[in-house]
Amino acid sequence: MESTVVKASRQGIRSWAIAVALLLAAVLCLFTGRYPAAGVLDPRILAQDTLARQVVLNMRLPRVLGAMLLGAMLGSAGAALQTIFGNPLVDAGFLGVSPGAAFGAALALVLGFQSFSLVALSAFLAALAGLGLTLWLSERFRYGGQILRLVLAGMAVSAFFSSLLSMIKYVADPLRQLPDIVFWTMGSLVPMNWARLGAVGPPVLVSLGVLFVMRWRVNLLSLDDTVSHSLGVRAPLERRLVSVAAAAGVGAITAVSGIVAWVGLVVPQIVRALDGPDGRHVMPHSMLLGALFLLICDTLARTLLAGEIPLGALTSLVGAASFAVLLTLRKVELAR
Repeated sequence: MESTVVKASRQGIRSWAIAVALLLAAVLCLFTGRYPAAGVLDPRILAQDTLARQVVLNMRLPRVLGAMLLGAMLGSAGAALQTIFGNPLVDAGFLGVSPGAAFGAALALVLGFQSFSLVALSAFLAALAGLGLTLWLSERFRYGGQILRLVLAGMAVSAFFSSLLSMIKYVADPLRQLPDIVFWTMGSLVPMNWARLGAVGPPVLVSLGVLFVMRWRVNLLSLDDTVSHSLGVRAPLERRLVSVAAAAGVGAITAVSGIVAWVGLVVPQIVRALDGPDGRHVMPHSMLLGALFLLICDTLARTLLAGEIPLGALTSLVGAASFAVLLTLRKVELAR
C-alpha cells in the first residue's frame, strides 16, 4: 500500500505538471492564429508590426485569459456539485443556471436590446433566478431528502427555462433575432475583451476562491447529513454555500461566453480517474485541467477553419467522446 507521503508527492508533481502545461499552452495559444499568416506568430514581429501587437495584446490575450477563467470555473463547479450531491452526472446546468442564462439572453435579444452589456446582464440575472427558483422549490418539495429534493428541483427548473427558450425561438424574427439567439446558445468567446473580462473576472475569482477554500469540506458534505453533523459539519448550510458559489460563478462567465457544455461534466471525471475521489485534490486539479481543456478547445475553434467554430459545439464533441471513452474503460462510477 502506498504511504501517505508517496501519495502526497505524486499529487504535488501532478499539480505542477498540469500548471506548467497550462502556462506553456497559454503562451502557445497567445501566438497562434491567422495573422499575419495561419500558424504560430514569431514574437519578434511584435516590435515592428503595430497591428500584430494589437491583435495579440487586445484580442488574443483577453480571450486566452477568458478561456482559462471559463474552463476553471466550469471544471471546479462540476467537481464540487458532483461531490456534494453524490452524482457524477451533474454540473452547474442542472441547478437551472445555464438554462436560465440562455433564456435571459434570448429574452433580451427578442425585446430588441442591442447592447451586449444588457444581454449579458439579462443572462446573469436569469441565471441567478434559475438558481434561486431551484433552491426555493427544493425547500417546498415533500419527497426525499435534501439532496434528492434539490436535484429534482433543478431538473424541473431546467426543463421550465428550456421550454421558455423554445417558445422565444418560435416567436423570434427568423432573419434578425433567431440567428443571434442560436449563436449565443452555442457558446463563443468572440465577445471577450478587456472590458468584459474586467466585469466578469471579480465575481468568478471570488467563486473560485470559495470553492478552493471549501475543497477540504466537500468530502464531508457528500456524506449523509446525520453523519456529517456528527462530525461537526453544518451540511445544509455549507452545501448551499458551495452550490451558490458554483452557480454564481458559472452564471457570471456564461453571461459573456454563452452556453459551453460538457466541460463541467467531463473534466472532473478525468481528474478522478487520475487522482481518486478526494476533493482536496479533485477541486484544484479540475480548475487547472478545465482551464487547459477550454483553452485548447477555444484555440482550435478559432484556428481550424477559416470561419470560427462555435465553442460549445466543439466542447460538446470532444467532451462527449471523452466521456464515452471513460465509460468504456470503466473509470466512471455511476452510483455512490
